[in-house]
Amino acid sequence: MSDHERLAVLKTWKLFIKGSFPRSESGRTLPLLNKEGGLVAHLSHASRKDLREAVEAARGAFPGWSGSTAYLRSQIIYRLAEMLEGRRAELADALRCTSGVSKKKADTEVSASIDRTVSWAGWCDKFPMVLGSRNPVAGPYHNFSMPEPSGVCVAVQGVADQHSLLGFMSLVLPPLCTGNAVVAVAHTEHPLAALLVAEIAPTADIPPGVLNVITGDAKELAGWIASHRDVDSVHAIADESIAATLRAGAAENLKRVQILSKDEDFSDTDRWTNPRRLAAFVETKTVWHPSAT
Repeated sequence: MSDHERLAVLKTWKLFIKGSFPRSESGRTLPLLNKEGGLVAHLSHASRKDLREAVEAARGAFPGWSGSTAYLRSQIIYRLAEMLEGRRAELADALRCTSGVSKKKADTEVSASIDRTVSWAGWCDKFPMVLGSRNPVAGPYHNFSMPEPSGVCVAVQGVADQHSLLGFMSLVLPPLCTGNAVVAVAHTEHPLAALLVAEIAPTADIPPGVLNVITGDAKELAGWIASHRDVDSVHAIADESIAATLRAGAAENLKRVQILSKDEDFSDTDRWTNPRRLAAFVETKTVWHPSAT
């Protein structure tokens, strides 16, 4: 080897759990390849224990996040959009690295992802008026129905969607907006943009444990996600085998499972900014109150 030759130091992307960046407890890694098949980085290969620790972190963060004001959640998610804007060039490069999309398409996807973040930030303090109601009842009572967050949501990127950043944000933002804590499983073929979001999250004032990001084999993790009794909802884009596994475990604790088609069009802004999408991540509490006679 000459004096001018050197080996590049490839980054090992870690997991993001409870605001810190641990390696997988298993010590396993996965190779990350670019569009030409060259090795560009290593990914931590999450195990069952890593998933359990991420869910525990989310459960611990849930009371504080759901109990914070909707206005504060809105400010924090908007702050995330600000930080994404500041690193848009890096995000675009991450998209191009593994998927091979053009610079124009990558820039367009980053812009759409930031705009979607802003949109959901705006809905944090407004969706209760859309999903809630004052109900007409007989007798001297007031009757109100109010949406409340369901708890811990696991978002799964189970297929290698070309919109890896926009798809990731579309999966995690609705449950975050409604006050849920999220564990996200990024797809191992195009995970860089999602992992960059994980690095950005602490600087966006997202409390530790509210958003957790892990990388691993979705088929391997699906069974553990489905059977975990502390997971309240699942939001996934997946093929039939993963979808069947996730649905099969729903009966364990009556978790809500929303499976998107592997051909889902995340670029459909009207569909993916509709507040009705939030209904899958809330429980409706109805309160009776005596009225004055």
